[in-house]
Amino acid sequence: MPSRTLAELAEVAGASLQGDGTCVISGVETLQSATSGQIAFLTNPRYRRYLSSTSASAVVLAPEDLDECNTNALVSDNPYLAYARISACFTINAELTPGIHPDATVHPEATIAESARVDAGAVIGSGAVIGENAVVGVNCVVGADVVIGARSHLVAGVVLLDRVQLGADCLLHPGVVVGSDGFGLANDNGRWVKVCQLGRVIIEDEVEIGANTTVDRGAIHDTIICKGAKLDNQIQVAHNVEIGENTAIAACTGIAGSTRIGSGCTLAGGVGIVGHIELADGVHISAMSLVSRSLREPGIYTGSLLAMPHKTWQKNLSRVKQLDTMARQIRKLEEQIEQLNADLADKQK
Repeated sequence: MPSRTLAELAEVAGASLQGDGTCVISGVETLQSATSGQIAFLTNPRYRRYLSSTSASAVVLAPEDLDECNTNALVSDNPYLAYARISACFTINAELTPGIHPDATVHPEATIAESARVDAGAVIGSGAVIGENAVVGVNCVVGADVVIGARSHLVAGVVLLDRVQLGADCLLHPGVVVGSDGFGLANDNGRWVKVCQLGRVIIEDEVEIGANTTVDRGAIHDTIICKGAKLDNQIQVAHNVEIGENTAIAACTGIAGSTRIGSGCTLAGGVGIVGHIELADGVHISAMSLVSRSLREPGIYTGSLLAMPHKTWQKNLSRVKQLDTMARQIRKLEEQIEQLNADLADKQK
């Protein structure tokens, strides 16, 4: 495990050092579990109660929490960002050894940079281009005419089907499938006829896609994921979807076809997005929400109900079914009140 002095970590994090800069840090831990030689972090106020008693050698925290810290500190206005930068210092990355493993299958018309690595079991199709310092991990499949940009990393078992374009500095985790057919079907008197998916998937630079996420190719136009977007595990991105720059999408989200999502958006876990709508830049969707119409203004949107006791839910659901009838009854009562008020006014004249 690599080690860094606290002064080095302060520089990496862009944080202010309070305490002994020569203190050696060998790892990261939580406030309640850290021991000597480890650095902890405080980014959620519910864990503040552990701050004064932590055994960590240092803590990353915000200025307003410094007064309760009894050890060395790295102070930042954005402690989670500081922690993210520090965490990279303790990641053990295998040295990139370029070359093609003898158990890989590479089409003679593929082009692979000398600095790239292709691991055992990988299959590289005709016309594929793999850029400088890129890594194609164990058992990955790279289809015909796929382009993989410099320093991009397919971890293991990743499938890029024909004509997918992947930018530079992307990270695709195990089980990702990019370029699968979109769900296009026409009904012929009860029998489903497949609509051939003719588009591509274009993924720009610095995109990360989590394990077992699927990105479908476009039906006619391309599916596009723009620069800096981050997708979690087990997300479904349907055909012709466009995802804007630096948008982050949490696990189990489903995005139906031809949806356009703006830049700087966040979609929390389990969100459902219907097709053919638009989300403006800076839209933030709470967990388990269903978005069934376009959201053209930035802001936070929520469309889910909180969990409640089952019997309470049953009672509430029965009332939900009566909402239309109740609304009509209320409107009728309002009309009657309006008429009574009008009659009373006439009598007072």
